[in-house]
Amino acid sequence: MDGLSRRRMLVAGGTLGAFGALSLASPARARSLWTWSPSGSVAGTGAGVDPEWVWDEEVDRLVAAVIDRGDTAKANEALRKWTRNDQPLPAGLPADLRDFMEHARQLPSWTDRNKLTAAARFTTKKGIYTGALYGLGSGLMSTAIPREARAVYYSKGGADMKDRIAKTAQLGYDVGDLDAYQPQGGMIVTAVKTRVVHAAVRHLLPQSPGWTRTSGGQTIPISQADIMVTWHSLATFVMRKLKDWRVPVTTAESDGYLHVWQVTAHMLGVRDEYIPATWAEADAQSRQVLDPILDSTPEGINLTDVLLDIVAELDAGLTRPLINGFARYTLGDRTGDLIGLDREPFWQPLISAAWPLLVAFREGLIPLPLIPQAAWALEEALRKFVLLFLSEGRGIHLEIPDTNRPT
Repeated sequence: MDGLSRRRMLVAGGTLGAFGALSLASPARARSLWTWSPSGSVAGTGAGVDPEWVWDEEVDRLVAAVIDRGDTAKANEALRKWTRNDQPLPAGLPADLRDFMEHARQLPSWTDRNKLTAAARFTTKKGIYTGALYGLGSGLMSTAIPREARAVYYSKGGADMKDRIAKTAQLGYDVGDLDAYQPQGGMIVTAVKTRVVHAAVRHLLPQSPGWTRTSGGQTIPISQADIMVTWHSLATFVMRKLKDWRVPVTTAESDGYLHVWQVTAHMLGVRDEYIPATWAEADAQSRQVLDPILDSTPEGINLTDVLLDIVAELDAGLTRPLINGFARYTLGDRTGDLIGLDREPFWQPLISAAWPLLVAFREGLIPLPLIPQAAWALEEALRKFVLLFLSEGRGIHLEIPDTNRPT
């Protein structure tokens, strides 16, 4: 089982997870009627309006104006200088964009610092699992979400997937960073920039003939429902799989992991009435908005091939049969079939038998002195290597797009 070493699983997770990490998700044509109650949200109340018809109106109007008046390059140049949560917004930003971002960078009043600390503890212990699940789970699942796959494919980032993955990898890296929402961290910066980028895509993508032809009637992408679909393909999916794998997680760590994702949803512009307050509510919402909508598209199959080729380039030891086998073990055969993964008669039964033993072995080591710290140090170094590889040493900058994918 050398091919399933911690190093290779984490490298694959960091690479593929980048694609799924709060990228442009959407429900498919099979989406159920919205019945989830806002009483189960962090707000505890709300109008109950279907989030499929709710976007991010304030920033959408603002970013459309920035693009239309030709201020995109000016804004991007200034935003390159903003990298830490405690930094002031850079000079040179258009005044209206700066005013919005100053407001948008504020954490919600319900942020619980103790829970964020517990989330950091969770990451130091369980980062190997979240890395594998974000990558060979959530990242590949995203290609089976039809609107997500099409939005990615037809937007500007679809023309250079390594660059696109590097940029979304930054969000996945920052949300799991030990200092994510601390002053010295970078998750506030990443979330606000991502929120602005989403607004730009909402303005641009309806101008793409390829997207409008395949959008299934959606006139504006990345609704509040769309963002929550991806949220569930990450946070809810990971917690479900940890339970399936019998990975021990304390209540405090589970609550902390949920909370860091709750804060992240808010910082990405999701209304509090759509953010689940508990894992039980998250499961209920996921069963309605994510589980029924997975489907196959030509764009999704194409993106799956691109992602797997990038992983093979990153680590030659991660062969396609091995990736197929672990992804099918993680996602199930139905989703594997939807995205065109080959069935692997050798790897699938081997992984199904060996992975639970590896989990049990690893968890047996955790109580020993220094093991969590040592594991985290190695995994952190590998995350940074993945980001360096994907950015080809140039650094990663989340930037406002001003066009779609070239025809």
